[in-house]
Amino acid sequence: MTTAPMNPLAGPSGPGKFSTRTDKLDMGSTSYGEGQETAAIKSGATLATTPDVKGTPASAVRQAALTPLYAPTERPDVPVTEGIDMGPGAGSEALAMRKEDDTNFRAAIADYKPVLNFIADQPNTSPETRAAIRQLWDNL
Repeated sequence: MTTAPMNPLAGPSGPGKFSTRTDKLDMGSTSYGEGQETAAIKSGATLATTPDVKGTPASAVRQAALTPLYAPTERPDVPVTEGIDMGPGAGSEALAMRKEDDTNFRAAIADYKPVLNFIADQPNTSPETRAAIRQLWDNL
């Protein structure tokens, strides 16, 4: 099913005052069918209204308290490495994120060990590839 109008002169399909529906859907008559059902639903309870949301004026944005780039830290007791698994401070456990289960990964890598050993033993394998494979074995 195409979304193009049946008649190319029917009008544009984009947003705007002169747009036309291209999905072939129509509300139909409000006296029966979908229109009657929608009217019954609307009459059951008052519909929610959205609050009047206005953007922040530019003058308020300019007056906001921004921290300069080279300002002294506001948290001198917290190390820069807080939240990562290296250096001082709490590691990634402080982020309360679920740890990945690497047992499946280890089993999958162990299955590829013969292939990776074959690649590492080739005479034209780069030293970087050999080092990466060696590091992989050291971490298993």
